[in-house]
Amino acid sequence: MKATTEQAMDIDISASATTLSFSKNEEKSQLNIPLLLQPSLAKSKSNNTVDELGNFRMSLQWCALEHTSCVGKLTSYVFFLFLTIAVPLFSFLFVRVPASASQLQPFSLIKLLQLPESGLAIIAFFTLSRFFRRYGLRQLLFLDVLQEDSMYVQRGYTRELQKAFRYLAFIMLPSFFVELGHKILLFLRVEISVPYITPGFTLNSIVFVLVLVSWVYRTGVFLLVCVLFRLTCELQILRFEGLHKLFEGCGSNASMIFREHVRIRRQLWVTSHRYRFFIIGCLVTITVSQLGSLLLVLESKSDTTFFNSGDLMICSAVQLSGFFLCLMGAARITHRAQGIVSIATRWHMLVTNASAASEQWKSQMQEGLASGSDSDSSDIRISVTPQTPSSFQTRQALVTYLQHNYGGITLFGFLLDRGLLHTLFAFEFSLVLWILSMVAI
Repeated sequence: MKATTEQAMDIDISASATTLSFSKNEEKSQLNIPLLLQPSLAKSKSNNTVDELGNFRMSLQWCALEHTSCVGKLTSYVFFLFLTIAVPLFSFLFVRVPASASQLQPFSLIKLLQLPESGLAIIAFFTLSRFFRRYGLRQLLFLDVLQEDSMYVQRGYTRELQKAFRYLAFIMLPSFFVELGHKILLFLRVEISVPYITPGFTLNSIVFVLVLVSWVYRTGVFLLVCVLFRLTCELQILRFEGLHKLFEGCGSNASMIFREHVRIRRQLWVTSHRYRFFIIGCLVTITVSQLGSLLLVLESKSDTTFFNSGDLMICSAVQLSGFFLCLMGAARITHRAQGIVSIATRWHMLVTNASAASEQWKSQMQEGLASGSDSDSSDIRISVTPQTPSSFQTRQALVTYLQHNYGGITLFGFLLDRGLLHTLFAFEFSLVLWILSMVAI
């Protein structure tokens, strides 16, 4: 019994750094640590060709969001002002729908949808600029403290880093091709009247390219923040899964579990504080945009076609996909955080029951040995780990602590869980019904 225990995997935690390490299996796996997680590369630069953050850095450079230098910051703000404000304002003022294309006139969605698209891009841009000014990319993704986690969490987070941009591609690529087809058909019919510039195919082509690039930039900036938030959520989900593994076995250390949960709670609070303005701003912008578009569409007497509502379809798909990416990630974290109470209660019950059963079995064996005088009891060994009252009180205190500290992502004190999602759905559905009743009247 004792030899088996010594060969098992030992879990220990440093009192000064609260670092988890798995002694036997971890020593073998240290040779296969991903390059991103090695301590020697904790301060890797942007030009490191083997940096696993290359996809993020490349995306930031293509979106002109690299704020590591003054030149990069100036370039970023110039591109932002030009593609987010100047180009949409130009199309709003000088792009006209001719009278012959009457099916394009009713909704004027070319002008209407510029506001929510630019609004989400502004919210996302200033969110990213604040992140990079205060934290940097590695600290934003919690890579600076990833060495304190187990190898299970480190390897899982590395996989999430590698496939993070798949979600961005799954939303961007289909939307881009639909937007490309819509803009081609649209700019074949619209007229562009600019003072002192002769209208024609050349001007239409230049404005077409600028409008398409502006759409890609605004959509990419918004979805990039959504992907970063989801990636942060996946890290915390992996940490909760690692915390679940600490409850396995009757010999789990309650103080170690407590310190690990406090560390996770701290990072959840930091994540909530960083992204709360982005989530609330997106919620308000998307709600106003969708309800305003619905009201205009329902009040119009014309038929809905791809020409006059294609932008609305694409804009709605991108906005809702990115926002639900954030909401579902936050709800999953909160669900895992709330589920830890059930796991801790079951663990406390199993350990207490095992201790009581061991004491009862030990007393029964001692009574049997005392009654059998002819048996040789010198070869019988009873190995029972004593459970002192203090260990029971420690476990009970841990369960009580988890019952009052199970929160996940919060928005100014409100848990972003499934209950809040149901409330948001009921609120939005009520607004839709109210608009329908107004149109019917």
